[in-house]
Amino acid sequence: MPPIRQPKPQVFVDADVLFAGTASPIEHGASLLIFRLAEIAFIEALTSEQVITEAKRNLGEKLPQVLSAFNHLVSRCIKIVPDPKPEDLLPLQGQADPKDLPIIAAALREGYPWLVTLNIRHYQPGNPDINILRPGEFIQRVRGQLARLNTGK
Repeated sequence: MPPIRQPKPQVFVDADVLFAGTASPIEHGASLLIFRLAEIAFIEALTSEQVITEAKRNLGEKLPQVLSAFNHLVSRCIKIVPDPKPEDLLPLQGQADPKDLPIIAAALREGYPWLVTLNIRHYQPGNPDINILRPGEFIQRVRGQLARLNTGK
């Protein structure tokens, strides 16, 4: 019997994680590690057009010298999806800060169970169908999945 294939962890990344991963002064930061895992196709990383625009704007204002590294990183390991339509946000009102509601809506629309951000408070009270995690917490979850695969549990 062929082995059962476990789906890859799927994560929706917020602009602050893109910013931190691009601007990381160390190679082992959790935000950058998420992109490295996506680059080697161990996980699937996704974001929306809104997130890309926000991250580019913030990097352009604060660290314009890393914009080419950002573009390279995104092109190699991040799938970009369209922003949700305004009517898609209506059922989600009150589940996050209004400016971040399109991000939850895009992650839910795509069926991604994890949203990684450094600003968890912006996503409160949240939605029961998505886990809002900091980058380090997401990496711990992925490590847990690996450990279960190695033990067969």
